[in-house]
Amino acid sequence: MTDNAANNGKLVQVRGLVKHFPIEGGDDVWRAVDGVSFEILRGETLGLVGESGCGKSTTGRCLLRLIEPTHGDIEFEGRDVTAMGKRELRELRREMQIIFQDPNASLNPRMKIGDIIAEPLVIHGIGDKTERRERVAWLLGKVGLDADYMKRYSHEFSGGQLQRIGVARALALNPKLIVADEPVSALDVSVQAQVVNLLQDLQAEFGLTYLFISHGLAVVEHISTRVAVMYLGRIVEIADAQELYVNPLHPYTLALLSAIPIPDPKQKRDRIILKGDVPTSRNPPSGCRFRTRCPIAIDDCRSIDPELREVAPGHSVACIRVPGYDNAPSVESRTPVGVA
Repeated sequence: MTDNAANNGKLVQVRGLVKHFPIEGGDDVWRAVDGVSFEILRGETLGLVGESGCGKSTTGRCLLRLIEPTHGDIEFEGRDVTAMGKRELRELRREMQIIFQDPNASLNPRMKIGDIIAEPLVIHGIGDKTERRERVAWLLGKVGLDADYMKRYSHEFSGGQLQRIGVARALALNPKLIVADEPVSALDVSVQAQVVNLLQDLQAEFGLTYLFISHGLAVVEHISTRVAVMYLGRIVEIADAQELYVNPLHPYTLALLSAIPIPDPKQKRDRIILKGDVPTSRNPPSGCRFRTRCPIAIDDCRSIDPELREVAPGHSVACIRVPGYDNAPSVESRTPVGVA
């Protein structure tokens, strides 16, 4: 698998990822992630979008094993992440990092910024005190901050500056993959654009690969190479970013895209208003999980749980109403490129 992954440019391969959380006082579980499969190609940005509570952040944290998966396979450069012991996982931390949603909550208020950014270097025994200080100053410069900021504490910075500090910390160990968990959702719109542009510049300079998690489709369109749409613990559509925004196929994706505002008061978008409440992951609907809110659902949707199937090159969807879906092989059953 290692050779095949390298040949195909796959950095990450996820198959059948499941994360169930036990519910106190009963035998039931919360199905946060319930059978997710995708791949992340080297150097790309895979956007993962969906409503709050659909399992996006849990997926990202399982990928890094910050949360232990219940079932499924996760491979990083052909290495089985789920089978790694503590020592192997510690080494892997150099190559996989995360940027958290709330930069203020993710930074220790008792530590100076320089110590926060240098902490990964200390943990992994990289450099001496002088070399770490130089590295921190260099990292602060790369994210657009003054080197003197390393002497300050987190309460002295704005939200945008704090997120830049979070980015600098994530870069400290020269990772190959960064999971950006809604990194701009808590920021003003103008600051969002600055941080997104910074992430793109850093990606171009260092060859980074991103899993960019967000519920803002406008932001995801700007930064992503491909986009995966998630609903109630499942991926319902995945395609190249341009293809998804021009030719969305799943009714849930159509509804999400219809909610993006148009920056022109003379133009109006036909909104698709989803009716009904969002089901819970504790007791999802039978058949298609979206059927209770879907405007095109039919009786078969009650009994058929659609798999994610490729209906066009690079475009996969989980909906029996999409033309060509019945004749398409499932994503899980397709022979990977380069595998005999």
